[in-house]
Amino acid sequence: MPDSSRTTVLVTGASSGIGAVYAERFAARGHDLLLVARDAGRLEALAGRLAGEHGVTARPLAADLTAPADLARVEAILREDASIGHLVNNAGFGGVTPLIDSDVGEMQRMIAINVTAPMRLAHAAVQAFVARGAGVIVNISSIVAVGPEILNGVYGGTKAFMLAFSQSLAKELAGTGVRVQVVLPGATGTAFWDRAGMPASQMPASWVMTPQDMVDAALAGLDRGEFATMPSLQDPALWEAWEAARQAMIPHLSSARPAPRYTAAPTP
Repeated sequence: MPDSSRTTVLVTGASSGIGAVYAERFAARGHDLLLVARDAGRLEALAGRLAGEHGVTARPLAADLTAPADLARVEAILREDASIGHLVNNAGFGGVTPLIDSDVGEMQRMIAINVTAPMRLAHAAVQAFVARGAGVIVNISSIVAVGPEILNGVYGGTKAFMLAFSQSLAKELAGTGVRVQVVLPGATGTAFWDRAGMPASQMPASWVMTPQDMVDAALAGLDRGEFATMPSLQDPALWEAWEAARQAMIPHLSSARPAPRYTAAPTP
């Protein structure tokens, strides 16, 4: 069922692309907004437009989530502002070049924005949400979480973290009233690809979903109570089989002795 509460939604990476669409959709649902991104001008323009069109309060907050002081400022707001009931961890960027051809400083920055920032923001949100017995955390991962070899491996690793982190968080928060959703989009037509070095215009049109369709699918999954939403995946049995295989392995992953296949004499 759609969430009927009208809490404030904090969206990171809100000035454009997927984040801006999330802001638009939540404003249309009557939620107040706290919009976080680096570009103050674009944030202020978006906040003003959404407030005027939807009659909500939309607050822009210019912050670079790779800067410790800015990140700490957003964490403090999550802990202290009791109106915030949703966190959308969307900010991030990717890469398509092999590791050997990538700038290691840029890869470190990718880890800071794709891993460190959402982890710290989720930590702050969980403290507040659990204390109140309600809240929603939406973590934007990617299909590369299950196919990290598709693009740059550091990017795939960061999105695999978002999936694993969300899986653990959902288990940890069961029964607290706090929900976790992880979203795994495929190629989405935003400026993400320009920065990554592979403009979406160079990909087959059949691969690239609009950010509006992506967010609408993600919100449909949220409304249905899904933990994991893959907007491009028609057959949920494929995800369920992948998850069932993972669960089947877990009881067999730790033992006091090596598996017999590693101690038996090799076959000639």
